[in-house]
Amino acid sequence: MTETDDMNALTLLFERQSMGKLAWPEPTAAQIETLYRAALRAPDHGALTPWRLIEIRGENALGQLGDLLAEAERADTPDVDARRSEATRAKALRAPLVIAVVAAIKPGQPKIPNSEQLLSAGCAAHAILLAAHAQHLGAMWRTGPYAYHSVVHKGLGLGEHDVLVGFVYVGQPAGRTRDLTPRPLEDFVESWPSA
Repeated sequence: MTETDDMNALTLLFERQSMGKLAWPEPTAAQIETLYRAALRAPDHGALTPWRLIEIRGENALGQLGDLLAEAERADTPDVDARRSEATRAKALRAPLVIAVVAAIKPGQPKIPNSEQLLSAGCAAHAILLAAHAQHLGAMWRTGPYAYHSVVHKGLGLGEHDVLVGFVYVGQPAGRTRDLTPRPLEDFVESWPSA
């Protein structure tokens, strides 16, 4: 890696931001492969690979995800009106590619607690966000009540020890970028032991 590459990597880390408004076309096959290769580099104590990625793209698959979100809403609010149900269904159509990031927890690991495995899956999701930004794609990590809903978990085929970390929406950036004014480090960094 050259000095220029190092600077590009730091620029990526400093400038990545969530992009809530995304557009078509969907990322290319090569771009999607890069997203997944980045995820596979997440920290992984014990080489457990405690995550899996569920790719949702194409009109049919995104429509089915929307139906699943609407079904979850109806389970909680049986008398939901048609307009609200349609708005919930449309949430799946906010990007041409949705990646459900699942922490595939392997319980009972004496040196690798479940919480560490969950964090590893979170790092995989973050790596996808970084890889998207590096390829000039927009991405947004979304959760909300549906990410934690049993109807959604069942519909996605999640197992007993799986945790849906969130949905990473990926597409062409279509919104405005935010001001990235540096935040004061002293608000987040402290020395130990304190004086």
